[in-house]
Amino acid sequence: MDRIRRFINEAWSELKKVNWPTREQTRNLTVLVLVISAAIGIYITVFDVLFAQVVQFLTA
Repeated sequence: MDRIRRFINEAWSELKKVNWPTREQTRNLTVLVLVISAAIGIYITVFDVLFAQVVQFLTA
């Protein structure tokens, strides 16, 4: 039991050292991730449609 208590105390002590982001930083980074993910999704979709049409043209 003593080992568990010591582990919890040490983990809590390490969590106090963490430099947590502010709410604004978290929001900005979340928006950035969503925008970049959407841009990459659109990029992949455009090339997928383009390549599908090229393959369809070549096989028809």
